[in-house]
Amino acid sequence: MFEDDDVAKSVMLEITVTLVDLLEINIDKQRLDSTHIFSDMASFGRTRLMGVAIKRFLTQLVRHDSKAYELLDEQLRKRYAPGVNQLFADTKKDSESRRLLRQQVAEDMYLFIRRFADTAEHTGRDTYKAMERIFYEQCEVHEEKVCVKKKTGGNVIQNPSDLDATYDGHKGPGYQVQISETCHPENETQLITCALPKTAAEPDTTATSEVLDSLEESELLPREMFADTHYCSDENIQAAANRGVELVGPVQCGSLIDKDVDHLNVDDFDIDEQTEEVVSCPAGHKPASSNYDKQTGKTKTVMPSSTCSQCEFCKECPVEKCRDGYRLYHTAKQRRLAGHRREEATDVFRDRYRIRGGIEGTNSGLKRKTGLGQLRVRGKPRVFHSILLKIVGWNIFRAAACAKMREIVYARANMAVFWLNFTLLRKEIAVQTARRVAIKKFSVCVQQFAEFQRLYAAGYGNF
Repeated sequence: MFEDDDVAKSVMLEITVTLVDLLEINIDKQRLDSTHIFSDMASFGRTRLMGVAIKRFLTQLVRHDSKAYELLDEQLRKRYAPGVNQLFADTKKDSESRRLLRQQVAEDMYLFIRRFADTAEHTGRDTYKAMERIFYEQCEVHEEKVCVKKKTGGNVIQNPSDLDATYDGHKGPGYQVQISETCHPENETQLITCALPKTAAEPDTTATSEVLDSLEESELLPREMFADTHYCSDENIQAAANRGVELVGPVQCGSLIDKDVDHLNVDDFDIDEQTEEVVSCPAGHKPASSNYDKQTGKTKTVMPSSTCSQCEFCKECPVEKCRDGYRLYHTAKQRRLAGHRREEATDVFRDRYRIRGGIEGTNSGLKRKTGLGQLRVRGKPRVFHSILLKIVGWNIFRAAACAKMREIVYARANMAVFWLNFTLLRKEIAVQTARRVAIKKFSVCVQQFAEFQRLYAAGYGNF
């Protein structure tokens, strides 16, 4: 039910929002990071991956069509007969032997795919589909010749037992989760406000907007979001600003901006942000012309030769000498990135950004206390719902350690004890009242009986 109805996501959202409101957590400042997660699967190299896929297919073939299995070449069957851990154990460890083995396994896989391609009974099985998918991810066929690809990228199968797991070049196969956590210094404890499980191959750059969408949906959107370089592209900074969120972090360095912030750059020019036209240079001189091209997004600025040739900043200024003077080309993106790089070099930014490092402790604590680093399940549905529920548990742990939560629990416990005592008291009063009524009724009955006895004795003799 949790997997089919995506209940874990609803549980995560409801409990998080409730805890934030109950503990009065300040969500204005948050930090964003990702952590790698391994599912319950073995890690294979490319050769063993293809070999295991073939072995799984042959296991199903023996079970459902033993005659077709017996028709296979005996040497081919023996090659994949050993267990997974002993598969290709007799192969030498030198690079040439491993290359030849990989080529042999790829050719065997292509042989199986072609041989059973016209048999619907076999092509409909998951083992055949996995084998076919792995082959075309790992190999190419040119004029009936099988060639193993040199590089496959990260978005490929890592284990036939978990078809959803992908590969991260730095951290390995598996999954990841994007985590957003509060980091306001006034908070007694910090809670995770958003968790987005993903496969390992998905880049952090694309996750920024998704995290902000999720936070906006749950009404937990911050004013400042601290993140590392992978998240802080110019596009993400602009997208966050449109939501009223300041994305704080080092910008990605490239050919667009000068890494040496001590030299003059585009940010030192006085530029109109609306028209992207240069008003004046760093020395205060006005340009001969400055025109913005909407199609290319570039602004061409021409400075007069008489001004630039005699300027004291001529050597370090980014303008280039040309036929009609000195010119400068820039884009709005270059201007913004240059400004961010200049800001990063200040001590104020370093002190402000230092708070982001705290999320590394959260990632470590999640893996140590909840077992998030190595899950006991595999497959995207189970992995994703396990991740979300473990993070919910982490938030409950953090909230339970908060003094304010203990005060709330203590107050509610006292209230519960009060109502329990009140209920018991009402019951006791009701019992005592019933007892008094019963005694009173009994006294009335005794009096009535005595009166009856007197009247009977007076009229009919001794009773």
